[in-house]
Amino acid sequence: MHAILLLGAALLLSTTAHAEGPLPPLPPLGVDPADTSVIGISSGGYMATQLAVAWPQRFTRLAVLAAGPWSCAEGGLGQALGQCMSTRRGPPDLTALDRRLHDYQARELVGDAAAIGRLRAFVWHGEADDVIAPALGIALAEQLSGWLDNPEAQLHTVISPDIGHGWPVEASPEIPPDQLGQCHAGGSTHLLACDRNIATVALNWLHDSPETQGENAPSAELLRFDQSEFAARGMADAGFLLVPSACEAGGCQVTVALHGCGMAEELIGEAFVRYSGLDVWATANQRVVLYPQAESSLANPQGCWDWWGFSESSWQLDPLHDTREGAQITALMEMLERLEQPRT
Repeated sequence: MHAILLLGAALLLSTTAHAEGPLPPLPPLGVDPADTSVIGISSGGYMATQLAVAWPQRFTRLAVLAAGPWSCAEGGLGQALGQCMSTRRGPPDLTALDRRLHDYQARELVGDAAAIGRLRAFVWHGEADDVIAPALGIALAEQLSGWLDNPEAQLHTVISPDIGHGWPVEASPEIPPDQLGQCHAGGSTHLLACDRNIATVALNWLHDSPETQGENAPSAELLRFDQSEFAARGMADAGFLLVPSACEAGGCQVTVALHGCGMAEELIGEAFVRYSGLDVWATANQRVVLYPQAESSLANPQGCWDWWGFSESSWQLDPLHDTREGAQITALMEMLERLEQPRT
């Protein structure tokens, strides 16, 4: 753990300045399309699972923090609030969600059972979470267990006592105290001072990575790029991309990191992209990290990712937000495809 803190302190992270004028486009990096992972928290956790189920051939590794089962809301805000955040309407009906999955598979709107069965997944939830009930994280683990070929080997579930709703991090001098929430109570940026680096725990397990070692940290560039060309309702005009120096020539692999509600740049600045611990892990392990950004609106005041269907056409009775045709899923896949293009 001390080695990780030393690496975090030494990490040379340069940032493209927020200059006046147009932002640079998301660059083609010639990244390796194999072994792509996605990690998300809260609404980003719901979206991460939607991505992995829609495109399991592309996202082979999935980490979900503080979120419930795939497609839990089934396209309805009332169900999202009453059964997928709290459980006052009862627990999610996993059998009904399986039927939804099979219907989508019959229409080739998500990945097939064989591809989903090969996923490797990490599920984490805080037992003191009062925003998304811990029972929902357990329900997600149960759902995934029914889909995976070998759950004992492919699924790791952690329920942490005395941790609230948020993303646990190790407090360090590099993180301003006002950028941290309380471990038990949550709040603030939803980065929780819990003396636990959940990014390292999750991604080390997903990728069989060794513990971060050494005091001589490599460098990385944090690029703020023009996200508006990947237009989708509910997505911001700017996103972030972490490129370790070792990845500038191409050939590295990618992790997509999805913030939760209230955690976009618009609301907390660069706190998530700088202090989540993902930058340290990714730089040490030579992985590019894509940080797409959602935005707030009247329909979505906390800047959540779309896990209940708000980004689709208002006339749709059954929005396809959780399929390959979903507006935000399509935009995120277009970003990934850009990164996979050869460097110019």
